[in-house]
This record gives sequence, C-alpha cells and structure tokens, in this order.
Amino acid sequence: MTEKKLNCKGLACPQPVLETKKALEELPAGAVLTVVVDNAAAKENVTLFAANAGHLVQAAEGNGEYVLTITKGGKEAAPPGEAKEPGQSGRGQKERGAGLQGKTVFLVTSNILGQGSPDLGQTLMKSFFTAVAEQEPPPKALIFLNTGVFLTARDSGVLGHLQKIAGKGAALLSCGTCLDYYKLKEKLAVGRVSNMYEILELVSSAEKVVTIA
Repeated sequence: MTEKKLNCKGLACPQPVLETKKALEELPAGAVLTVVVDNAAAKENVTLFAANAGHLVQAAEGNGEYVLTITKGGKEAAPPGEAKEPGQSGRGQKERGAGLQGKTVFLVTSNILGQGSPDLGQTLMKSFFTAVAEQEPPPKALIFLNTGVFLTARDSGVLGHLQKIAGKGAALLSCGTCLDYYKLKEKLAVGRVSNMYEILELVSSAEKVVTIA
C-alpha cells in the first residue's frame, strides 16, 4: 500500500488544502496520505475538502498537532450541498436541500449594508435578507466573509431569515478563518464552516456573483 506524509504546519489557509489536493492527485486509489497541521482551522478545512472529494479521513490530536490520515477513495463523495461539517454532530452535518436551484452566489463581506450609520446599515441588511428569503428560486449559495460571519452567529438579527433561506436549499458557508479571528466558531448557528479553496471553487463556477458590503 502506498503511503505519503505531508507536513503543513505553519501554513496559512488555503495552503494546507492546496497541498493536500496536490498530494492526493499524485497518489493511486487506496493510498494513505498523512497530513500534519498545527491549528484547528487547517484541520477542519483539510478534513472538509477530503471528505467532500470522497476520501476517508481520520483525525488524531496531540502535542499541539493534528494528524489527519486520509485514505484516497475510501468513501463516497458527498453531493453538492451535503458536505459534512468536521467536529460537529447533529446540526450542520448536512446542508438542507441538496438540489440547489439558483444560479447566483452572494458574497456577504460585512454585517452592515453600505457606508454611513451602522444602525441604518443593520436595518438595510435585515431588509435585504427579508427579500432574499422570499426570492424564488433561492440563490445557489451565500458566502460570509470578514465581519459578514457575525450574521450567521447566535443572536444575529437576520438569523431567522438565513434559516429560511437555508431551508429552501441554498448553501450557507462561513469562512473558517474569519470565524476563528472573531472567536465565533462555537457560536455558528446556521450553515457550516468553509475555507477559501472551497469558496474560490464555488465563486468560479457560479453564473453570477453579487457582493454585499
């Protein structure tokens, strides 16, 4: 059996995912790739990528490191919108509504809409998501970056609207690096954690991308 070890300690997102992807492409089916990372965000990002690509992933933690053992082709790939979320059980393991009907991807890069009064910006953002929640068909995906991830956390003023959008089949993805930076990962209340590699692929394949800032 072919085995390979990959040291991704100290690499910033999305480099561990890119290095893992490259290594897996060079290995035959059934090969085992061991990836070592030194932070939880990289562990989750690599695990998510490998699981979505149809590989079996086992994780172990010790001495400040995460050791991910990936068996190439060890499981059936998850369909779009049904990716497993590493480190969670119950809520968030599957995106609801595998059949994504919309063709538009929204990049939400702020928790307020427009410049000027923050109070007005919050009101406008709530109005925007009220409208999106009624849109048919729903967007393909909503991607939350930077302070936009505050909108997917507990106590968000638009949480009910986002849950309704997710229930219609749209994928809601929050940047893992952003959640870590603002210490919000444990407060994520809708959608799932994503990474820059997955976000880039989704944006690149979309028919239309709209930035909300």
